[in-house]
Amino acid sequence: MDQTKELALARGLYFEDFSVGQQIITPARTITEADIVAFAGLTGDWNPLHTDVEYARTTMFGERVAHGLLILSVGMGLAWRLGFMEGTVEAFRGLEWKFSAPVKIGDTIHLEARVADLKPMPRLKGGIVTLDVRIINQRHETVEKGTWEALVRRKGPS
Repeated sequence: MDQTKELALARGLYFEDFSVGQQIITPARTITEADIVAFAGLTGDWNPLHTDVEYARTTMFGERVAHGLLILSVGMGLAWRLGFMEGTVEAFRGLEWKFSAPVKIGDTIHLEARVADLKPMPRLKGGIVTLDVRIINQRHETVEKGTWEALVRRKGPS
């Protein structure tokens, strides 16, 4: 079984279950106008680039685009759906992130990640898993990318 399928089938991977180079590929999801409006309402970010059709026509994008942080959040949700973080990720520790291209209403995105580094943290009874992450649209363009770090529990007694 390839490593991507192992991750897709696994629930709650422990630090020891990860290996550098492992690939993670999520299912896809289409971004809707409702997603953008809900995110604007939740965050209070009513920037007209995202919410005003007439204003957005005057911008370099020519139409409304999704909030970059909405796409990052959807990417996290897509990764969560695979189950490998369930019950074993103790904390999301940080990220470095770039917004590379707009995501428009109707674009379909998915997340691809590779385990880039593993750092044992015995004092915290786990280890830091670093993922190189890309969010990719239906045209195979990377729209956002960066690294995520999570503290993952070790196997065995705490």
